Amino acid sequence: MAKKVVNHIKLGVFVSAGLCFLILLLYMIGKNENLFGSTFLLKARFEDVHGLVPGNSVRFSGIDAGTVKAITILDDGSLEVTMLIRKKMKRYIRKNAQANLGTDGLMGNKLINISPVKFAAQVVNEGDVIASGKSIDTETMMAVLDKTNQDVATIASGLKTTVQRINSSAAFWAILNDKTLPYNLRRSLNNARRTTDGTNNLVKELQLLITDVKSGKGSLGRLLRDSSFTIKLEEAVEKIKNIGNQADTLSGHINALVVSIDKDVNSGKGTANALLKDEGLVLKMNSSLNNIEKGTASFNQIMDALKQNFLLKGYFKKLERKKSSQLPSTSYKSD
Repeated sequence: MAKKVVNHIKLGVFVSAGLCFLILLLYMIGKNENLFGSTFLLKARFEDVHGLVPGNSVRFSGIDAGTVKAITILDDGSLEVTMLIRKKMKRYIRKNAQANLGTDGLMGNKLINISPVKFAAQVVNEGDVIASGKSIDTETMMAVLDKTNQDVATIASGLKTTVQRINSSAAFWAILNDKTLPYNLRRSLNNARRTTDGTNNLVKELQLLITDVKSGKGSLGRLLRDSSFTIKLEEAVEKIKNIGNQADTLSGHINALVVSIDKDVNSGKGTANALLKDEGLVLKMNSSLNNIEKGTASFNQIMDALKQNFLLKGYFKKLERKKSSQLPSTSYKSD
């Protein structure tokens, strides 16, 4: 009887141990602890792990590569995540790879994605710390979505107000109900089309004109392309320049003469001053002119008296006949 009890106790212990081992095995498999494969340690540091816990998956380029072993707080702003990575993935992970936090689906468990970098680098070793990138957690995404929803609601409210105003606008509906509007629109479009055609024709004519000018055709083309005309134009410009220089020289002489006359007038010297300011000279000149006039009158009287003198009358008549005989021939020559 006692032996039977001992056997039952042994059987109970054996069954209990088997169940515990089975439960532990299932737990370890569920946590992806890689019990039956060789692994190596790899580390990454983050400012915030956003709910990542040991046992979460680690993926390399979307492929399951290991699990999270432990999370250690280094200081107030840094957390170190230790990862167990299968050794067969070691040759693919480089030291310049980057670890980023992600989720398994939209609302799934947190995980770590290791992304390769295209630049060449050495393969990671046991215990290496790879770089980490900033990740957007679900809360941040939800906050952004909430802000977006609010903006969409504001836009929808504005659109609703606009539609209501349009519906209540009598002027807008009057325009839409106007039967002449399609005709006017078609006429405007036709006018715009004709204007466009005219513009195209004008552009074509301008292109043709430019082509003719470039090829030397037409007056403008010959004007722009004729080298002899350019030479003549340069010669004309040079002559105009010479005339301008001569005009400047003449102007300088005239200015000098005017300055000299002004100086003589103001200084009281010279003929100009005497003519313009000397009253005595003016009186003398007037007296001389009067004497000349009187002498001319006396001379005319003497000539009239000589013409009446019987000794010289024949001489003067002969002169008059000679002059009268020469007048026709002179007029004929002038013709």
